[in-house]
Amino acid sequence: MEELWNIDWYAMFVPAGSVLEPLIRGTIMYLGMFVLLRIFRRQAGSISIADLLLIVIIADASQNGMAGEAKSITEAMLLIGTIIFWDYFLDWLGFKSKIMSRVLEPEPVLLVKDGKIQKRNMDKEMLTEEELMSQIRLQGIDDIGLVKECRLESDGEFSVIKTGGSEKQSNRKDKGAVN
Repeated sequence: MEELWNIDWYAMFVPAGSVLEPLIRGTIMYLGMFVLLRIFRRQAGSISIADLLLIVIIADASQNGMAGEAKSITEAMLLIGTIIFWDYFLDWLGFKSKIMSRVLEPEPVLLVKDGKIQKRNMDKEMLTEEELMSQIRLQGIDDIGLVKECRLESDGEFSVIKTGGSEKQSNRKDKGAVN
């Protein structure tokens, strides 16, 4: 129990090495990653699974370059560059090839058709009716009968088309309620 309260205050606050080195490493890593991501990432309305994975992997790869644990900034930037290259290349492949697009990005899943819940698709996506209704209510619709079509898009967003009109709606905050 005594070990829990035995804190090395000196090691916690007094740098073991140069104070300037982490500042330089952090600056170079941040600016380098910013440039790489700015060049290779297209802007999208929301973060996809692939984008989230890329962020997590880059965070792990960049940690060594910033902390300086026997890894050079050059090695960390090469690793990050390699990860971004593969992410960009797979995006490009999906854009150029319909077959690869189907492999890399799932098709939208129909959840409601003409006011009827597609139970099999809901089960496959492990969505409850309460979760679906919550997403539909976000579109200002409180009756499932008013929904012509609702799909779970490949990016995890829900798109809704009301009956009696061609108004497509999405729960994306950055695009507003009506597309």
